[in-house]
Amino acid sequence: MRAFIALDIPQALREDVVALARQLKTAVKGRFVPRENYHLTIAFLGDASERDLAEAMTVLDEAASRFDTIELSPDGLGKFGHANDATLWLGFTQDPKLMELAAFVRAELDDASVSFDAKPFLPHLTIARRAALDHGMLPALPFPAPAHTGELSLFKSTLTSDGAIYEPVYTVQLCADV
Repeated sequence: MRAFIALDIPQALREDVVALARQLKTAVKGRFVPRENYHLTIAFLGDASERDLAEAMTVLDEAASRFDTIELSPDGLGKFGHANDATLWLGFTQDPKLMELAAFVRAELDDASVSFDAKPFLPHLTIARRAALDHGMLPALPFPAPAHTGELSLFKSTLTSDGAIYEPVYTVQLCADV
């Protein structure tokens, strides 16, 4: 099963990102991600075995016992790729609690011998894929207000001709007494 671990995006922030995406559509052509697919990936596992999935669930349980809610503070637009074929994203500040959570999850996955994409963690939410940017520039737009999230999930990712479908298969609430 193709899988990843991610933080949920709270409803108010999700709606703000929808409004931001609506504004971006006036300057950017591309395949915009549907609101139900908004998330902040902590670790992309790729094709995971049943053992890997079970280990990942254990890691989520441990994270839930150690971490409280995380503040997500949007701080800029960015892109991966080229101006005429980019992945457009909304970045988040590297809040110490967020960075510590990501480091913890990734270290625990590594200790359990669960493979994941080990690229450096960059907190972001993908807004559009295959985006073509006018003159390679992103428009200056107001960013959504910060929000707190407490849901950490293991997601199943199914690729279709219309794009990916993400389904949570295991979710924990971050609720440590800190």
